[in-house]
Amino acid sequence: MAVFDHLGITIDDLARSVAQFHPVLEALGFSRQDADGSVAWQRDGEPELILFPARETDTGPHEHGRVGWQHLAFAVDSPAEVDHLHSIALGAGWSAVREPKKYPRFTDRYYASFVEDDNGIRLEFMYNPPRTTVAS
Repeated sequence: MAVFDHLGITIDDLARSVAQFHPVLEALGFSRQDADGSVAWQRDGEPELILFPARETDTGPHEHGRVGWQHLAFAVDSPAEVDHLHSIALGAGWSAVREPKKYPRFTDRYYASFVEDDNGIRLEFMYNPPRTTVAS
């Protein structure tokens, strides 16, 4: 059984956030389910991601680096997929925080990009294949 079941994210404007999240999550293979007062995406074997509108107005956006949300990283199969998802996100209205590039400070194989929406929600698309072992 998975330890994480779902991730709920509070956003300012549900319709606007759905327009930003849907193209990205669809490209990652998630299916969308609309409910009364929320929208969710799920992929087999993965935790559900749910957007909820804020109960109070003018409480955002979240500021990166403050207590609370840091970012959500999506592991993908190639640097080309990082580039593709980054492009989809920008086309859906996300802002580039960091363009796709290598991050040798993490590992010599780490390639990632970071995007942020107008709620201050930050996503990372990352490729970090396992280190290959050399047979002796």
